[in-house]
Amino acid sequence: MTDSTRTAPPPDPLTGPPPAHRPRHRPADGASRHRSWQDHPLRRATPWLFLLVPLALLITFTYVPVGNMIYYSFTDWDGVSPDRSFVGGDNYEELFTRPELFRVFAVGLYYLAASVVQIAAALYFATILSFDLRLRNLFKGILFFPYLINGVAIGFVFLYFFQDGGTLDSVLSLLGTDGDHAWLGDPQSANTALAGVSVWRFTGLNFVLFLGAIQSIPGELYEAAQIDGATRWQQFRHLIAPGIRPVLSLSVILAISGSLSVFEIPFIMTGGATGTQTFVIQTVKLAFQFNKTGLASACAVVLLLIILAVTWVQRRLVPDEKVDLV
Repeated sequence: MTDSTRTAPPPDPLTGPPPAHRPRHRPADGASRHRSWQDHPLRRATPWLFLLVPLALLITFTYVPVGNMIYYSFTDWDGVSPDRSFVGGDNYEELFTRPELFRVFAVGLYYLAASVVQIAAALYFATILSFDLRLRNLFKGILFFPYLINGVAIGFVFLYFFQDGGTLDSVLSLLGTDGDHAWLGDPQSANTALAGVSVWRFTGLNFVLFLGAIQSIPGELYEAAQIDGATRWQQFRHLIAPGIRPVLSLSVILAISGSLSVFEIPFIMTGGATGTQTFVIQTVKLAFQFNKTGLASACAVVLLLIILAVTWVQRRLVPDEKVDLV
């Protein structure tokens, strides 16, 4: 007779218990836990927690000072006294009714012309050094090195360079040219010399920006252009120039805003004398030499609005377009 009761087979030591006796996973619980973490408020706040410190620094050292500056522009504060009387738009009225306060913007034309030379030189060297040339890394370092030097040190170096009987006069005397010239004593020559110093210093910055943009263009495009027989000029015109258009637009914005807010070089070398005073130097003197912090704040606000307006116009004339070279 056979036994009617059947016993379960013993578990295999290698494979474990049969499928009917294996513990079943519960994916629903895991999925619920996963969904619960995704919906957790702390997870949504994580990006803001990482941005908390940068935003606090930005607000404390950028937006709060700008707000204070706007407030001071409507007062007669002298920068020392705790009393600040509200005068409304009197500072702006004085600013726009005194032509000599705006006449200093003419000095910025020298630096604007220097910016054109600066961008052209940086673009030329970036294009040349983007190709395979000998000692190109050495020339890259030489071009970028002036931008690494402190602006105050550059001002003192070129102050001795352009002074009467200084380095430039000595070099011109060796070349048989009359070197006795007051380079910083005449408004035209002084502004030209100061603008030349700014070209020497800031060409490296534009050079690095242009070089990075040129090297970001895929190398296959250069190879295809060479196979098609394109010359260097054709490669620049149809390949490099369209590829670096956004960076070129940025450089133009920086050049215009920089020419309007020049301060460091002329302040160190001439202190704004001999017709080299810029709008920023004039603003600093109004605040700290004549104790007219309210008027100086109004000047700073107007300068900020001019730079924003120029940037907006430039962006409207040359909008940012996605460059697709492929």
